[in-house]
Amino acid sequence: MRRREFLGTALAAAAPVQGASRKKIAALSTTYHVRSHSDNFITRFLEGYWIGEKYYEPPHPIVSLYMDQVHPADIGRRLASAYGFPVKPSIREALMLGTGKLAVDGVLLIAEHGNYPHNEKNQQLYPRFEFFEQVVKVFRESSRSCPVFVDKHLSYDWKEARQMYDWSREWKFPLMAGSSVSVTFRRPELDPSLGSPMETALSVGSGWVGDGGIFHNLEALQAFVERRQGGEVGVRAVQHLAGDAVWKAAEEGAWSKQLMYAALKRGLKVKPGRPEDVKNPVLCLLEYRDGFRAGVIMLPGLVSEYLVAVKLKNRPEPDATLCYIPIENSNNFSPLVHAISRMFETGERLIPAERTLLTTGALAALMESAYQGHKKIETPELSIAYKASRQSYFAHGVGS
Repeated sequence: MRRREFLGTALAAAAPVQGASRKKIAALSTTYHVRSHSDNFITRFLEGYWIGEKYYEPPHPIVSLYMDQVHPADIGRRLASAYGFPVKPSIREALMLGTGKLAVDGVLLIAEHGNYPHNEKNQQLYPRFEFFEQVVKVFRESSRSCPVFVDKHLSYDWKEARQMYDWSREWKFPLMAGSSVSVTFRRPELDPSLGSPMETALSVGSGWVGDGGIFHNLEALQAFVERRQGGEVGVRAVQHLAGDAVWKAAEEGAWSKQLMYAALKRGLKVKPGRPEDVKNPVLCLLEYRDGFRAGVIMLPGLVSEYLVAVKLKNRPEPDATLCYIPIENSNNFSPLVHAISRMFETGERLIPAERTLLTTGALAALMESAYQGHKKIETPELSIAYKASRQSYFAHGVGS
């Protein structure tokens, strides 16, 4: 059953749960239309969501909405009217609700989609940092903070991203961010144990080679490689390659075609043809501080999915999986919404913010590499060490 068809018959079952665990959430959006990221996140807080065959009631009430831009097909105002919460003219008012101090228990920051320019590095200049800065200003004025979720990477700019993370440490509020791809259903459920002796890993993705597309592949890759022996220690250098240089790098041993083919076997929509015949392939190489090497290859026209292959030292062949995106209902967002709602309720992060901080920095350096003619970029600033949780967080089952 489709989500919006389901809504008409499920409103009674989706009545808010009463009790102390219900938190008041402010939703901050760049723009809000059907199938936008605001719809994929905020609307699930209003309607509830499915993970596999289980329906989850709306986790916490949205009590205010701020929209930076009103889309011609806006649904934000109608949903606010239907669910009885105000659309506020500023982030400050969305968080304070007329009280003069922080009056919410959590913040959804969804700055994806909308009419925002690109810079010369092919980065779209979404105002994630600007939104976040205004949130932290309210925290300062109120001498109180609350959990914040930021959709996708923290910022197109590394210094801004690092400042966002540092503010979360300074004000001691739980911060979570990232891509739905890293926590969606896996076919099969490939989940290397913590401390696995990895040799290398590769993510294989589609033709969206701007920063938004590369980020999904990077974060999916990082969800696996952070589980390697010794834990995550950060990235020493990156390089962005394109065209014939992609295949030359394979011949020189910079990345493994074996992993690429293992990943492609897991795809459900891979088109016929040789990867080597793809026009305009893109390769992102990552060299970690412990000597581990991994990469992302984008194959426009051949692949429209997110695939990951991992080579363990104690296995003769790579293991691979499809990070499944159920296009018909965007239900890859439901596991991420589930993790966000838990953070709002308990303060517990099921997804480490350090993962997204590291991939944000690697992405910014990769876009710089492309801008500088595919130069290798050293990244001493990405000395970000962290331990993944013993139990991976992702959706189980085949997906709806």
